[in-house]
Amino acid sequence: MLSTEIPASFTVSQAALESAWGAHCPGFNLFGIKADPSWKGLFTSQVTNEVVNGKTIKITAKFRAYSDWLGSIDDHAQFLLTNPRYKSAFAYTSGATFAKAIQACGYATDPQYAQKIIAIIRAHNLSVLDITASS
Repeated sequence: MLSTEIPASFTVSQAALESAWGAHCPGFNLFGIKADPSWKGLFTSQVTNEVVNGKTIKITAKFRAYSDWLGSIDDHAQFLLTNPRYKSAFAYTSGATFAKAIQACGYATDPQYAQKIIAIIRAHNLSVLDITASS
């Protein structure tokens, strides 16, 4: 099993937030990762909300698609691990601090994104999933 150092509570809570607890995940995309021009795999076009200049707007965007859940989970880890933009977030071992760091690096347009993830972590006591160096 690959150790990514991404806090498990972050992964679970982000999937819950982005997919409405699995109720909406076209193309097995649990994390809402968009298919930018560098993406060479399958994609699906979906209506989504973005915050632009402080206002929430609806747009149609391309999202990555996978053949199964594991593809989504693996790609999510690789997306964060290989993008230099998020490197500083890996200094944090709790899901809450990781969420704040990811948002500070520019992940998501929603200014409340990290707080929404943290609320899910707290409401479901997901921090118990996080492994630290002392564990």
